[in-house]
Amino acid sequence: MWPGALPLIALLAALLHPARCTQQKVINFREKEKQVLDNILGPGRYDARIRPSGANGTDGPTKVDINIYLRSISKIDDYKMEYSVQLTFREQWIDERLKFNDFGGKLKYLTLTEANKIWMPDLFFSNEKEGHFHNIIMPNVYIRIFPEGSVLYSIRISLTLSCPMNLKLYPLDRQVCSLRMASYGWTTDDLVFQWKEGDPVQVVKNLHLPRFTLEKFLTDYCNSKTNTGEYSCLKVDLYFKREFSYYLIQIYIPCCMLVIVSWVSFWLDQSAVPARVSLGVTTLLTMATQTSGINASLPPVSYTKAIDIWTGVCLTFVFGALLEFALVNYASRSDIHRENMKREYREMEHSASVDPTTELLEADGPTNFAMVSLDLKPLVQHPADPLSMDKRRQCKIHIQEPQKNCCRSWLSKFPTRSKRIDVIARILFPLVFAFFNLAYWSTYLFRDEAESD
Repeated sequence: MWPGALPLIALLAALLHPARCTQQKVINFREKEKQVLDNILGPGRYDARIRPSGANGTDGPTKVDINIYLRSISKIDDYKMEYSVQLTFREQWIDERLKFNDFGGKLKYLTLTEANKIWMPDLFFSNEKEGHFHNIIMPNVYIRIFPEGSVLYSIRISLTLSCPMNLKLYPLDRQVCSLRMASYGWTTDDLVFQWKEGDPVQVVKNLHLPRFTLEKFLTDYCNSKTNTGEYSCLKVDLYFKREFSYYLIQIYIPCCMLVIVSWVSFWLDQSAVPARVSLGVTTLLTMATQTSGINASLPPVSYTKAIDIWTGVCLTFVFGALLEFALVNYASRSDIHRENMKREYREMEHSASVDPTTELLEADGPTNFAMVSLDLKPLVQHPADPLSMDKRRQCKIHIQEPQKNCCRSWLSKFPTRSKRIDVIARILFPLVFAFFNLAYWSTYLFRDEAESD
């Protein structure tokens, strides 16, 4: 080996050592991220008060893409006409002042936690009543800056939003609740909101609502013009259908049962006054309590709702059953009075049933018998007399017995008017109630389907 070979070998071994190679390849990109942030957001480099330029660096309006992820809907309040939602709200726009070197794709994006470091759109929810951010465990917000200058802002918020409702078809109704977002200070000349292309609104799977079903949702634009200019606005319309099974079990079936219970009075004896009065009054008070409980959970609107018609008619049927007993009681007393009059009349007829001719014969004896019989002979005609037969024939022609129809013949089986009233009520009340149900359900169910289409 020649003398200068050893130093050369030692130098090559030192250069090719694995530790030396690793030390040269490892780059701390977190340190690079800090340097990039200091470079683009350092003092005197970025002014958050100035909005980004328009597309391709022009002086046009800044365009902001909106995306919403609907996490949950906690309640829909009919009385206050509002609903509460929890959502993840996202905004995305391009700010060319925030471009940076990604070191060959090693820095995918920069993450910020303070929104006041960069310019932010002045978006607000125009139909918001209450709202709050989520700060457990850390504030649920982040800002991502991408190498080409694109900014993504994401935050989780809970909102209580107003939802004007039309309750004419309640509880067979459908409601449309909106989520409106608009710019507060920037006009459309400076800032324009637009829905992100491709599924701008996402809804969590298996969204559960206690008394509603989310049928569909539609996105739209709702720009507003005021005396200070035109402002960009977006909205989401949520279409809710009310679940009817709850109201069927809690309202409609109990009301039907109360109406049917009030009809039991028709089958009680007309002399059972305490039982029939207590039954009628109890069902009437229960129905009134049911109606007041239903109205307590609804706002005092000026129009008539579908549930008002149902409870009003049911209350009328219960009250009608109570009035029917009052009519039966009055008819019963009239029947008793009529029976007493008939009894007195029969007694008078019985007392006057003695033949005056017999009394005369007993008083005058056999001498006057011939005279009386002679005088009465022209007045009494034999049935075989032709003149008598002609008269009977004429009477048959002019005097005919009234023909009884099936209803009268059936009612004639019941001797008193009070009993007839009870029998008629047993048939009339269920029949009218059945016709009311047919008209009610056909009207509101078909009307609901027509309005939904």
